[in-house]
Amino acid sequence: MGNFDRGGSGRGFGPREMHKATCSECGKECEVPFKPTEGKPVYCRDCYAKKKPY
Repeated sequence: MGNFDRGGSGRGFGPREMHKATCSECGKECEVPFKPTEGKPVYCRDCYAKKKPY
């Protein structure tokens, strides 16, 4: 097996581009690995974890 640098994404595509956003739930500044779309909610890590069903 070769020594592959995955850039932290775990998929081998290099480092993820992070985008600044404001959490729709708590209003806290956060960064997300996708470009936020106007009209769609964005959640910080903490609020997303609360919403995610287990």
